Amino acid sequence: MPKPTPVSEMTYEQALTALEAIVEQLENETQNLEESLALYERGQTLSQHCSALLQRAELRLRQVGQEASQTKEAED
Repeated sequence: MPKPTPVSEMTYEQALTALEAIVEQLENETQNLEESLALYERGQTLSQHCSALLQRAELRLRQVGQEASQTKEAED
């Protein structure tokens, strides 16, 4: 089994896809307790990573909006 990609190197889309796969695995309940705990822990890490990426994107959008607003005010 290949080693999973480090979460910090994943894009939002990759992390979300991996998180969805973990949820599906946990819902199937085919693994033992240790495997379930490992999946849960990775899922938590993926969830936090997705949240951080979304927060960064939101901050960038706000900055772009402020810059656009300032540029428009300067032109008026």
